[in-house]
Amino acid sequence: MYSYIKGKVSEIKANYVTIEVHGIGYQLFVPNPYLFSIGEETTLFVYQKVSEDEISLYGFESQDQKELFLKLISVVGIGPKSAKAILAAGSVQSIQNAIETGNSKYLQKFPGIGPKASQQIILDLQGKIELSDHTIQTNSLNEVDEALQALGYNAKEIKKVLVKLDQSKAINELIKDALKYMLK
Repeated sequence: MYSYIKGKVSEIKANYVTIEVHGIGYQLFVPNPYLFSIGEETTLFVYQKVSEDEISLYGFESQDQKELFLKLISVVGIGPKSAKAILAAGSVQSIQNAIETGNSKYLQKFPGIGPKASQQIILDLQGKIELSDHTIQTNSLNEVDEALQALGYNAKEIKKVLVKLDQSKAINELIKDALKYMLK
């Protein structure tokens, strides 16, 4: 069993990176291989999948990402490839927030996750993921930021408004307040 692997990135492919450690190259399937650079020293937290026909290593940039991956693969119908695709398309915090708030529409945006799979993820994991108030507040501000960007506001304008918001409010109220500040 591996906990983490620390070494230099020697190869980057569409689904994996190869990390060289003391002359041995470990192929690790990672959510976003193109975030790495050849020759970069990195540490990846590892999950080893052993089945009848393969032994695979999955690598993650943080322990939180690895823990969410392990929870996702515990859901009926979600395998390592689906869980990796979910992590590739969303941040750990936004995925956790969607699960805890029962936001199945958010989960359905990931490749291979339809209405049934998203409901199964929520059913199996809701209440089993620890979210701090800080994580929820950060997610709320991120969603307000995304909404304002979609409306055409630039990052400088958005940053000035985000610091003025009362983070204890619901997201829809935060967006309304942000738009009021933008119009002043």
